[in-house]
Amino acid sequence: MRICVYCGSSDASPQFLAAAAAVGRTLAERGIGVVYGGARIGTMGAVADAALAAGGEVVGVIPGFLVDLEIAHTGLTELRVVGTLHERKALMLELSDAVVALPGGTGTLDELFEAWTWAQLGLHDKPVGVLNLDRFYDPLVAMVDGMDTHGFLKPTARDRLLVEDDLDRLLHRIGGHRSPDRA
Repeated sequence: MRICVYCGSSDASPQFLAAAAAVGRTLAERGIGVVYGGARIGTMGAVADAALAAGGEVVGVIPGFLVDLEIAHTGLTELRVVGTLHERKALMLELSDAVVALPGGTGTLDELFEAWTWAQLGLHDKPVGVLNLDRFYDPLVAMVDGMDTHGFLKPTARDRLLVEDDLDRLLHRIGGHRSPDRA
């Protein structure tokens, strides 16, 4: 199994860097491969380095223009270079069995919402999870719940977004995932 981890390349608070490293280490210790955005910096680098240090498989997917900026992680199990951000997102999802978003910025939200939208449209049936560390995603969860309350989501759409504040619980839910449309 491989999990695509969406997270940031920017400098993050120490608690989020430590949490990202814990995620990478935990996935590797459980024999779960990591697919991620291919950077050596930020929480991306923390996830990758910890998974590698624990003996895990780590596949990075990065557009060429970011390689040119010298932020690519060169010590991965595999680094795939693509042409565009769109190609990156599509390949990351293709190489994965599930998605987990850690706290991050606009790129993380872009990736999360695209994966969730594609699931709603039936383009994939992979679990889409959010690890709500330190209540980081509480405002987003409230917004999503409001979208649901006001009828902006299909009845099963809210159930497709798995939100937990604990990695073990999130991985348990991912392991038992059944599409809300097929449950």
